[in-house]
Amino acid sequence: MTPFTTLMAQLADKPDGSSLTVTDDWAQGRTLFGGISAAFCVKAGERAAGDGAPPLRSAQFAFIGPASGPLRLSTEVLRRGKSTVFVQADLHGEAGIATRALLTFGAARASVIDDEELAAPATLAPEDCPPLHGKPGQGPGFVANFEIRPADGVAIFSREAREADNRPDLLLWARHRDPAAGMGPAALIALSDTPPPAAVRLMKVSAPVSTMTWMIDILDPPPLADDSGWRLLRSTAEVTRHGYSSQAMTLWDQAGRPLIIGRQNVAVFG
Repeated sequence: MTPFTTLMAQLADKPDGSSLTVTDDWAQGRTLFGGISAAFCVKAGERAAGDGAPPLRSAQFAFIGPASGPLRLSTEVLRRGKSTVFVQADLHGEAGIATRALLTFGAARASVIDDEELAAPATLAPEDCPPLHGKPGQGPGFVANFEIRPADGVAIFSREAREADNRPDLLLWARHRDPAAGMGPAALIALSDTPPPAAVRLMKVSAPVSTMTWMIDILDPPPLADDSGWRLLRSTAEVTRHGYSSQAMTLWDQAGRPLIIGRQNVAVFG
């Protein structure tokens, strides 16, 4: 396997528009895993924003076509203000543009408001939960780069899960297998896209699903002193109709602090 940090390091000293090398273990069917496509765009956008740019606060991704064949990145700074920077980052494949990202960087500002109401649900500890994919080779190729565990200890596609609750909601622990991946925006975004869309819980038979658009806000609590790397992710399919599913998602750290909140629109081919 190619570690996450090795993939991201390709952008460190290369000019804009440079090619990327991605191994098959980061594939998802005929395309690159969407979380890595988004992470590449974020890394490229951070580089374009420049040293000293404020933190990434929000991102919007459109997965336009397959990220396959020779890959390259391009970026454009759309606006640089006193406290914000807007960057467009595009990932191109052999068939044209694959992923377009609009990234918003914003400096912290003084405010009398400090409010949060997004508590993490109660779960089993990660070490008490079985792996989502029990055997090597199960699931898409990219999942081998992550540890993923159902947070209630019940395999999400098992008969037990179907009989207990058939609502389209997933609650999972996940972390990078690369211990150096860290807690930066690119690593968190890649991790947030690891589960299947929650709409799969509604399917009677297996069928393809594909994320169309993804909008996220990135929160910035200080790093944990003792961080095992586990993140708790909830994905909920709120409305699924006419072949599309509108989903909400949240990512928390192991202390229950929210890190990412977002929405996805997913095409459902079944």
